[in-house]
Amino acid sequence: MPENVEANPITSWNPESKHPNISKTAYIHPQATVIGAVSIGERVMVAPYASVRGDEGQDIRIDDHSNVQDAVVLHGRQTIDQNGNPIKENQVEVDGENYSIYIGKRVSLAHQAQVHGPAVVFDDVFIGMQTFVYKATIGKNSVLEPKACVIGANVPENRYVPAGVTITSQEDADKLPEIYEGYTFKHTNAEVVEVNVELADGYNQRK
Repeated sequence: MPENVEANPITSWNPESKHPNISKTAYIHPQATVIGAVSIGERVMVAPYASVRGDEGQDIRIDDHSNVQDAVVLHGRQTIDQNGNPIKENQVEVDGENYSIYIGKRVSLAHQAQVHGPAVVFDDVFIGMQTFVYKATIGKNSVLEPKACVIGANVPENRYVPAGVTITSQEDADKLPEIYEGYTFKHTNAEVVEVNVELADGYNQRK
């Protein structure tokens, strides 16, 4: 296992050291870091200086064909207490499984974005540059434009958060505009996913 992919340390709240589970078709750049209880799916691209750290909040899942771009941070709050009990408020549940962070299929996490658990980003979502997601769920086919922020709210499917806008209530999240045919970033995620899947394949072929 390369030095930049390692198990989490044993701590007072976590007696088990877990190694990341990474698909052979995913690509982890040597200057990225993946630690602990992390599961990475097929043809995922993890770019330089990205940090995926499943040492405090566990587990972190990145599903197939997603991309984690340069300097993205994925980390979550403590999910197990000192007695080995789950801290439910710091977990999310997807398909009957508990996670600190769940990233769905064909999700783009653009440069310097931060997703801090507990958080869910469902399929086909574009998370723009320097965005922040915490204690939030981002619905399918949504877009967070650059420097948008979502804290403590659930963004419905097919909505977008304009650049620089901060959403901190469900009332505001429900009022977000729907993505329409002429929306500037309607097709951005599909294009970015296609590029990054091919990059993952290309980098792996060089090994």
